[in-house]
Amino acid sequence: MGFVVLALLLIAGAVFAVVVLRRSQGGRDGSDLSDLDAEVEASGSVLRLGASLTVPEARVWAGADEAVTRALTNAVECHRTAAAQLTTARTVTEYTQAARTAQEGLAYVATARAALGSVPVLADSAAA
Repeated sequence: MGFVVLALLLIAGAVFAVVVLRRSQGGRDGSDLSDLDAEVEASGSVLRLGASLTVPEARVWAGADEAVTRALTNAVECHRTAAAQLTTARTVTEYTQAARTAQEGLAYVATARAALGSVPVLADSAAA
């Protein structure tokens, strides 16, 4: 029983230390977002972009013209870049940049969908 209590205290102490360390690192840009909020927002944007580039969509886009292909290529590149930015981000500013890159990719997806005409433009994609 004493071992379990000691283990729980050590885990709680480690979590507390990580929280204090992340807050003391600074990097605040005056935004109302915390690091965690910014990370969640950026992760959501990157996930939405990745979901927009899934296989069912690819079948619809297989016979697309050059403008659609270019927009999709740009969207894929934005997804790669945003995912890389997200893995190295530690501050609100860095998370915000990853989210902006993902939103740019969603705008490319919306452009491709609009050019196809038959595929509806999703609200998340058009919001960029």
